[in-house]
Amino acid sequence: MPTTRRQFLSIAGGITAAGTLVTLRPLEATPAMLNTAIRNVVGEAPIRTGKVKLDIPPLVENGNTVPLTVSVASPMTTDDYVKSIHVFNEKNPQPNIGNFHLGPASGRAQVSTRIRLADTQKVVAIARLSDDTFWQAVADVVVTLAACTEELN
Repeated sequence: MPTTRRQFLSIAGGITAAGTLVTLRPLEATPAMLNTAIRNVVGEAPIRTGKVKLDIPPLVENGNTVPLTVSVASPMTTDDYVKSIHVFNEKNPQPNIGNFHLGPASGRAQVSTRIRLADTQKVVAIARLSDDTFWQAVADVVVTLAACTEELN
């Protein structure tokens, strides 16, 4: 039989009373984690600056829903197109925000979404083109009210 909410709270209270307290906290992200996540996607390939446009507000009041658009200058033909767009951040518990796979039939190389940002940080967008070159754009975003950092007490 499934545990009811009342039973769960009773068990949790018993664990706390016994002196064992489990606190769940978000993983502390580091710039090294960002670099590792990027290298997991691009390998040892060089990353060039240009061709990618990262449209994100430089200052956001609330990090819970930050609008983000990534567009890549590409004709999107069978010979010259964007294979994928990858978005990373510096300080969230998971540095890889999203991976978007495209092809010539996509029409245009653009993705839009909303993301959560835990703190003021760097956001990186990387595009992989059909010739297996990687291009990037980087933006710094100042967040005045952070998301992803709620702590359970």
